[in-house]
Amino acid sequence: MALMITDECINCDVCEPECPNHAISQGEEIYQIDPELCTQCVGHYDEPQCQQVCPVDCIPLDPAREESPDELMQKYLKISGKA
Repeated sequence: MALMITDECINCDVCEPECPNHAISQGEEIYQIDPELCTQCVGHYDEPQCQQVCPVDCIPLDPAREESPDELMQKYLKISGKA
């Protein structure tokens, strides 16, 4: 699954620079995650880095974007140009 940022986001700016796929950007009111670029850090790290640094725990899995670990790896390979 891709991750999503909920409206509990306090715009602290710590998640954006941690994303290796540049999937996080400032939205109109809060940060947002592009589900086409989010691999939950598969291919880069063992755990999603944005979740690790978020001080308010507002980055859950997006239930509308179910993806298996294999699908996340394939997305990483495509994004990184290693496919």
